[in-house]
Amino acid sequence: MTHPLRIGIWALVHGNRAALRDPKEPYDASWRRNRGLVLEAEALGYDCVLVAQHTMNPHRTDLGQLEAWTASAALAAETRRIEIIAAIKPMLYHPVVLAKMALQIEEISGGRFAINLVNAWNRKEIEDAGLTFREHDERYAYGAEWLSLVEWLMRGEEVHHEGRFFQVRDYVLRPTSSNRPRPRIYIGGESPPARDLAAAQADIWFINGQPLENVQALIADVRARPRQGEPVRFGLSTFVIARETEKEAEAEYRRLLDLAAEDTDIKAYVKANTDPAVAMWKTQAKYESVGTNGGTSAGTVGSYQQVAERLMQFHAAGIDTLLTQFQPFEREMRRFAEHVMPRLAHLRTR
Repeated sequence: MTHPLRIGIWALVHGNRAALRDPKEPYDASWRRNRGLVLEAEALGYDCVLVAQHTMNPHRTDLGQLEAWTASAALAAETRRIEIIAAIKPMLYHPVVLAKMALQIEEISGGRFAINLVNAWNRKEIEDAGLTFREHDERYAYGAEWLSLVEWLMRGEEVHHEGRFFQVRDYVLRPTSSNRPRPRIYIGGESPPARDLAAAQADIWFINGQPLENVQALIADVRARPRQGEPVRFGLSTFVIARETEKEAEAEYRRLLDLAAEDTDIKAYVKANTDPAVAMWKTQAKYESVGTNGGTSAGTVGSYQQVAERLMQFHAAGIDTLLTQFQPFEREMRRFAEHVMPRLAHLRTR
């Protein structure tokens, strides 16, 4: 089955996605800005928004940081159509508490809420809170047990569980979703344990931006892993720079690349706090790009027609949810909606 192509955005939970020192986009990760951004994205026709979870800013401790779950609840109340996807790091919330929060936001949104499980890469965020930062594969074992509990609880099942990490006795949550069996589940991460987890428990697996042939191989790998129920679906993150001509897009790419080169302090800080076993960072190191989570590595720099055609190639490969990044975000988000979305619609009807 081929699902329609959905276009989403990243909320600006920690401000700029490509370069911090951009005169065209002063740093702003405030609730006021994010509220306006998401409301405008909904009006422009975007389908979903990912609200990434960080309790402290992952780039610099003196910069503001939006809180994902309270913001997602507020966005659920303010919007009418767009899907709200809140990321969650299992080490920060007990599954009983998180499942209850998810069901409440699901009710507020009228059935438009989703969780995105991310097993954490920022050691400092966890350890400075006095929590245990487990090693890579151990985090995925923890996350798998955690997610099983959350799913059962979101479905309204009575849970009695004696596991390796959690003991839950005769727990039932009410009310459950009146719109569907439970909120949608996204999973990020590209290591072998992450792929196993996505194949077993995700509705949609998020892939970081990278060339088409890499994405095709990743999709084939996860489709080949054991799975029960409906087939897993796939999402992709990408930073978009689209202009009337390829030359204009390339000039803007070089502008952002030069600005990103000034963020040496941020890159050193992030590297010092990153678990070296995280697959995302190994993949990103292979490509020159701007933006986070693979950035422009998927090749989404070019003319409006070139970008639309590249995105349709990913759709043909199995991607049905695209999470876009821009800078300056609001201006480029509007440009994409005006010039690329109509071309995507035309290509879909061919």
